Amino acid sequence: MTDLDTVRALNPSALAGVRFLVSKRIEELEEATATTEDLFSVSVSSRDDIRQRMERLETQWQEILSELPHADPEEVDTAFRELASARADFAAVEERQTDLARRIRSTRADLEVLRSVYRSLDDLMASTASSNESTSRLRNASRQVFQIIEEERMRIARDMHDGPAQSMANLVLQAEILERLITRDPDLVAKELDELKNGVRHVLDETRRLIFDLRPMTLDDLGLVPTLRKFVKEFGDRTGVPGHLRVVGAETRLPGALEPTLFRIIQEALNNAGKHARASSVEVVIMFQARAVTALVRDDGIGMDVEAVERRLDGSRTLGLISMRERADLEKGRLEIRSQVGKGTEVRATFDL
Repeated sequence: MTDLDTVRALNPSALAGVRFLVSKRIEELEEATATTEDLFSVSVSSRDDIRQRMERLETQWQEILSELPHADPEEVDTAFRELASARADFAAVEERQTDLARRIRSTRADLEVLRSVYRSLDDLMASTASSNESTSRLRNASRQVFQIIEEERMRIARDMHDGPAQSMANLVLQAEILERLITRDPDLVAKELDELKNGVRHVLDETRRLIFDLRPMTLDDLGLVPTLRKFVKEFGDRTGVPGHLRVVGAETRLPGALEPTLFRIIQEALNNAGKHARASSVEVVIMFQARAVTALVRDDGIGMDVEAVERRLDGSRTLGLISMRERADLEKGRLEIRSQVGKGTEVRATFDL
């Protein structure tokens, strides 16, 4: 008997127990996140105070340097020690702040996963479908999820191979050339060093783009709209398809996993527009309402027959649509795809608050 076959033998009491444990862990992580966020706020305030002290000491130090060699040696020594101490304190508090921000992102990511598990347990407990039908749906859903994960891994591996990995191999070659030029042609070293620096910057930009695609840190730190502004601009730069972001209503942070869910749906819709739509422009609209939030992605491309595409949702070529629908369903949202051949496509996702 496979793991999936054991679904029919699940004990409701056991499910309730697991659900309770997950809910307790969610509460613990929420408390830990709140505590860490308080420490982060204190760290920010402390960093600002130290920065002001360091800037004052920097000014004093510059004034002393301007009086050399007539300045009092003891005064020079004292000023130098105070400035060095302030710089060390500033570096320490910055490192502390970075560590706290990393911990906040980590606990928020764990919370997102646990909340998804909690909702899945709720759905499983509330299900009234027959065992065979439930098992079949679970198998199909699992198969689709594994296909989506595998496709994403292949895309990341391809991007890493064609991007940073290839560029770093070139940088190693440039470094070897520089090593030989140091003794043979020192005048040429400066030019080669400049090219090497440009290459390193390019690799850094590519790596940051890949990190952003995997999990934008700005999504946790700044929220959905600032992250989308960056993504829509980079989408236009990368694909040559101009993108425009429009925000309707009062911009606000969204609860739970809504922000990453909306971002992934918009990201997938834009990627589809860039790959398949042959669009000349795209528009992303975020509408904040009192009890709902709606994301809309509209392009002026070649469009498609939505019903025909929907009938092929089990095929590997439509995993992007499956991914958007699964994400919307997981957060109990509504996803609509409107399109006509030759008249563009509109993807609309709505979530109640």
